[in-house]
Amino acid sequence: MFSEKDLQELLEFKGSAQVLSVFLNTDPQKGSSDFHKRNLRSMLKDLEAPQDIAAILDYINHQHDWSGRSVAMYSSAAADFFRAFTFAVPMRSRMHISDRPYVKPLADLLDLYGGFGVVLVDKQGARLFYYHLGELREEEGVLGESVRRTKRGGGSQYAGRRGGVAGNTDYVDEVTERNLREVAEVAAKFFAENQVRRILIGGTDENVALFRSLLPKAWQSLVVGSFPMAMTASESEILEKAIQIGERAEERREALLAQSVVTSAAKGKGGVVGLDDVLKSIHEGRVQTLLLRDGYRAPGFRCMGCGLISSVEFEACPYCGGKIDRIVDVVELAVRRVLNSGGEVEVLHIDVPGIKHIGAVLRY
Repeated sequence: MFSEKDLQELLEFKGSAQVLSVFLNTDPQKGSSDFHKRNLRSMLKDLEAPQDIAAILDYINHQHDWSGRSVAMYSSAAADFFRAFTFAVPMRSRMHISDRPYVKPLADLLDLYGGFGVVLVDKQGARLFYYHLGELREEEGVLGESVRRTKRGGGSQYAGRRGGVAGNTDYVDEVTERNLREVAEVAAKFFAENQVRRILIGGTDENVALFRSLLPKAWQSLVVGSFPMAMTASESEILEKAIQIGERAEERREALLAQSVVTSAAKGKGGVVGLDDVLKSIHEGRVQTLLLRDGYRAPGFRCMGCGLISSVEFEACPYCGGKIDRIVDVVELAVRRVLNSGGEVEVLHIDVPGIKHIGAVLRY
């Protein structure tokens, strides 16, 4: 079960030898375990890292339980380091060799599938779920006062009335609001305890609207969508719908965030676009949120003295005069720097005019 602690360990790993990072799509809908094993062997066949290959294949053949839809594996045999993480959501198969674990695909997963709170509401209560990376981590139920619909007398006893009691509708509304107010209080505590980043609400339009209005403002701002769903729905149905709605909401959020960066960059304040300007801002410690297109890689250079990263080669570092070293993927190092500085990484899965490959929201 992958956590923020695991990500931090990968970010802080500093071995003296190379690290082989392998990401394998193991979705059973794409093929059997034998099919995915053949795919892995094909990926590794031309690689000159026999000990790391042996560690990866030993894990896949003898330890992996094939319970998820993808797996990330890290091996540095010379440093006696091996880690493997199974995910309930799919990843694209790929591999990477460098002096550090390759974390960019994991940042993408955390961005897209991390920290979902789902609430199913009706007039009497709610079911609360916390999903992280496609896995159910926490579940809670709230049951309030029963909503009774009382019938008294027959329709023939009173002219113009088919049965029922005047004011019964008001009674139902009062009990419903009282129940959902309690649900909102419990939900706010549930969201806070699980550090929920986005919220989805299931139920009828009427119940969803009332529940949302009763949530504290801070949590209302994290609601990214709603959907019709019965309280008796299975966990798999809820997760499937949550991921579907969440992915669409994430695309809309990405578009808004990216467009704000483009606008800020055009005004020369609060945002930058383009690899050179982004890397300079990272070196200056100004990047709050890094935006990059899915799969984007670029060669670059790193100062062995102050750590400057750049897409432009210098005779010597313009900051400290240190020696410049060539690196295969400067974007991966940029992701690491931003995460280590407490910033965020947003991986864009849509085309945004004005951001060809990379941009950033600045702290100042």
